[in-house]
Amino acid sequence: MIVRTLDEITGTDRDVVTPNWRSKRIVLAGDGVGFSVHETVLEAGSVNDFWYANHIEAVFVTAGEGELLDKETGETHRLAPGSLYLLDGHEHHQLRPTTEMRTVCVFNPPVTGREIHDEDGVYPLLVEPTTDR
Repeated sequence: MIVRTLDEITGTDRDVVTPNWRSKRIVLAGDGVGFSVHETVLEAGSVNDFWYANHIEAVFVTAGEGELLDKETGETHRLAPGSLYLLDGHEHHQLRPTTEMRTVCVFNPPVTGREIHDEDGVYPLLVEPTTDR
């Protein structure tokens, strides 16, 4: 069993901060469960371009509002608490929070925590051996 709190992750290597968003990586590949879970908070008014070419991502909005743009189709979706979007087709997308937006994200395959978005917003596919829990 794994039990973690956001407070104990804060300020560690599992807490990734950028000018537009902060992601606390609660479960990572090394935990050996086949997916990763992150709490990501996006800054109001920011524009965030992502493309997970190597991962499937599900995002559940728990607080705040914004807009999701499918950059491939031009379709937009309003996001608010209770919204979920699933990037099951590796869609190029853009998130534009109108208020601070808090989300819970699940990745498959799991991320290691060392990934950095490249110029296209892609995480590389990194593989990490699991650790003993």
